[in-house]
Amino acid sequence: MAKIHELASVLADQIAAGEVVERPASVVKELVENAIDAHSTQIDITVEESGLKRISVVDDGDGIPDEDTEMAFKRHATSKITDRKDLFKIKSLGFRGEALPSIASVADVTLTTSTGTVGTLIHNVGGHIVTHTPAASRKGTDVTVKDLFGNVPARLKYLKSPTTELSKITDIVNRIALSYPNIAFSLVHNGRELMRTSGRGDLQQVIAGIYGVQSARKMVAIAGENPDFKVSGYVSLPELTRASRQYISILLNGRYIHNFQLSKALIAGYGSKLMVGRYPIAVLAITMDPLLVDVNVHPTKQEVRISQEPELSQLIEKTIFDRLAQENLIPDGFSEMPKKRASAPASDQLTMALNDASQKYTPTTPPLLAGNAVNPLHSPAVQPATPAKTPATDQDRPAGPAPLTAPSETPVEPVMVQNRDELRLPAVQAFDRKYRSETGVFPLGAPRPQATDPLVAPSAPTDQPRFPQLRYLGQVHGTYLLAEADDGLYLIDQHAAQERVNYEYYRQAIGEVSDDEQKLLVPIVLDYPTTDILALNDHLDTLASVGVHLEAFGPNSLIVHEHPTWFKAGQETDTIKEMVDWVLKDGKISVAAFREKTAIMMSCKRAIKANHHLDDQQARALLVKLATAENPFNCPHGRPVLVHFTDQDLEKLFKRIQDPHKSGDDWDD
Repeated sequence: MAKIHELASVLADQIAAGEVVERPASVVKELVENAIDAHSTQIDITVEESGLKRISVVDDGDGIPDEDTEMAFKRHATSKITDRKDLFKIKSLGFRGEALPSIASVADVTLTTSTGTVGTLIHNVGGHIVTHTPAASRKGTDVTVKDLFGNVPARLKYLKSPTTELSKITDIVNRIALSYPNIAFSLVHNGRELMRTSGRGDLQQVIAGIYGVQSARKMVAIAGENPDFKVSGYVSLPELTRASRQYISILLNGRYIHNFQLSKALIAGYGSKLMVGRYPIAVLAITMDPLLVDVNVHPTKQEVRISQEPELSQLIEKTIFDRLAQENLIPDGFSEMPKKRASAPASDQLTMALNDASQKYTPTTPPLLAGNAVNPLHSPAVQPATPAKTPATDQDRPAGPAPLTAPSETPVEPVMVQNRDELRLPAVQAFDRKYRSETGVFPLGAPRPQATDPLVAPSAPTDQPRFPQLRYLGQVHGTYLLAEADDGLYLIDQHAAQERVNYEYYRQAIGEVSDDEQKLLVPIVLDYPTTDILALNDHLDTLASVGVHLEAFGPNSLIVHEHPTWFKAGQETDTIKEMVDWVLKDGKISVAAFREKTAIMMSCKRAIKANHHLDDQQARALLVKLATAENPFNCPHGRPVLVHFTDQDLEKLFKRIQDPHKSGDDWDD
């Protein structure tokens, strides 16, 4: 018997199905694309149990003649191309003739179709036609797929959870709906409608149905062209961003594709208007000659080769840049201004804590120069505040970080901050309130061992303190603080400094979520596409762990009636949106990691910004709090808090370090 033999047609189809039919979403994609190629104006998709039990796609397209119905289930049978020349100018979504036979080889498929006269019904099970009969049918095609992967159960173990599979289906239908706004789409799962478009050809209306009306209002139309390409669509204003690129849809001749270079060009069109790690919502439609693109490079046809891709990238970048240049990106001061309240909350760190510290602080009398003039270069050394005796309870803890306090008039010995190894503090321990005696690190707010002198914390014998004793000198451009110590000059980033102070408060406060929450007079309504709504349902407990409780409010909306008291006033909506983005970006995020990210976000939002001028008392109070931090050297994002210039560095700058062969007298002379 010969060793080389031809595979059975069913086995060959099952092998092809491994590339074409990866999951239920692949079946939906192939069937919907066939319906679009048949010039349909309405396509209805119905799925049960995330597509594993049943998938039905009904269209009002051209239909299939009776004599071609059996041929449609044969491999490499297609009506889209006829010769080699057609392969390089493909205008249809499908052309290989692999989808229907591949699906039929791993499922139970029933096809009912009609061209407007006599209808046909074909039942194909596992690649074998068992029924072929006439049937009463309207014009169009109805394909029903049941028991997907029923004859190849090994494929089932590679599928994700039902929610994940349904979100994949929703995502692909959303992308196709964005590609063809002139077609009416509907998606129903287990009797519940997840998505519907009107088919009026209004792309912005489709965007509103998927991403929400508020998001659609913050998107602007773009249009640009050159002799080879034409680009159009909608992009969001820089104020509307997401934490991942998955909200960018690139459509090439009506086909949704993945292309990193084009996505990069789209983002580059924003220039510096986007924050680091944030991405826009965009629907970019590209029209070009089919001869300039090769779609026959990947089984799913979502990866393509584009001729003159650099020129296309340049056109995309320029079109978006020019369009955004026409917009006034300065926020409206009245709309951004928070409403006046009867009494400001104690949590407003910037407006109250520093001012409170300013009133409490009374500096010692500085040295006087001749004529009783104050020497501005000699200020009292900044002393760290006295440690708290007991941790704050949920009832006693303020809504925000403890106000910055400054030393009293009575001079005291400086506090020696205990030398700790920051690397020994895992992320999870940042939220643990228990005493960690085995590590030698104590959470914020926990009682620490007291030395004989309550103003001096115990430390290992050392000649140098862990943090310098800073004496405040002044402020540079409302952004940096100047201070001196015995070992030189220090330049402190005031935003990074307070960000570190805030972070060490929030990482404990968020880990000790109490029942104290602020009720909202006007609830916050958030709009998300169905794909995100399904993903969020699996992470509601994670959000609830930090006091954010989301409730369903319509098919694509969520509502928030209250929020934790430590939220920044006026930033409640943005804070919740950013927290939701984290959960969507990393579906496997742990509660500890989520709290860590939240603490970093809150510490940044509530820190002093650049160009904010502090008076001397406020600046000294900030340095006091910084000296008591467990890690006063870096902000939570890793940026340095302060920079040190030694006396030798300063001497080098002013050329005061002399060559060995010259004496000091020569320089003085």
